[in-house]
Amino acid sequence: MIIESTASGLLGNALSLTVLFLVVALLAAAYRLIAGPTLSDRVVALDLISMLLVVFLVVFKMISGVNAYIYVAIGLALISFLATVAFAHYIDRTEGDSDE
Repeated sequence: MIIESTASGLLGNALSLTVLFLVVALLAAAYRLIAGPTLSDRVVALDLISMLLVVFLVVFKMISGVNAYIYVAIGLALISFLATVAFAHYIDRTEGDSDE
């Protein structure tokens, strides 16, 4: 592995499997972000990617033992929540203009 893991045994294997599944989920969400037919699909995919990155940071903290990753995960979760609300407001505003 690239970093030295503090977890070994069953927990270490479970964390390695978790990282593998997170990478697969990130690739699937990136595909939906790129190929999404509507703007709403892209916003949901972007929100999913940001939440998967938060989970990845928490898992990375468990692997490395560095507590700073938790603070970064909390900050990313707060910023991504605000970005999702802003995108939802933008979508609501642009779809409302086409109806008038």
